[in-house]
Amino acid sequence: MIETLSGQVAEVGDGFVVLDREGIGFRVAIPAYCLGELASRNGQGVMLHTLLFIDGQQNGQMEPHLVGFTNSADKVFFRRFISVKGIGWKKALKALAFPAGQVASWIEHGDATSLKQLPGIGSRAADLIIAQLKGKMDDLALAAGATRGNAMVGATGHVFSEGQRDALEIMVALGDSRVDAEGWVLTVMERESGESPTSAEDWIRAAYAIRSGVV
Repeated sequence: MIETLSGQVAEVGDGFVVLDREGIGFRVAIPAYCLGELASRNGQGVMLHTLLFIDGQQNGQMEPHLVGFTNSADKVFFRRFISVKGIGWKKALKALAFPAGQVASWIEHGDATSLKQLPGIGSRAADLIIAQLKGKMDDLALAAGATRGNAMVGATGHVFSEGQRDALEIMVALGDSRVDAEGWVLTVMERESGESPTSAEDWIRAAYAIRSGVV
């Protein structure tokens, strides 16, 4: 079993990253929420926590697939997530458009409405996920990106509102690192002198003003 894989980010595509390790390129499938972070580290060294899956082909051959995560907690989450009946590793990867810690929190709160935001997850699948995993995700929900009601505990440990959370997810999807995005939002909060932003768009506009040095 390949537990981790380190290398230089050589390419980031739709659902995958290629790590260059001593001249050999390893293609690793990754969930959508990791794309922004890894794209921002193009050309830099990273370590992914990996799982190996073997698919049988029609010609009888076996094809290996590496799936990678930027931290070990997300790997643990993925193992539990694919234990749900009907959630294979490919469907799970497609579904995880939001950070694993956030999805874990939705599961712990029995929030089927939020789970249905995940690509390929309908009402029946959301209910099944909650039925099989609720009570088994609390440790991961608290690890990172967890939600408290409509708030989110970020990588920096700060509790963010729903509007701030949505802004952060958009900025990460655009290629900004999560830590940087959270830092800009926190700076906006510290500099508030009047009415604070409420919508995700307003938070993004204010955060990027901080990033560009306009304010």
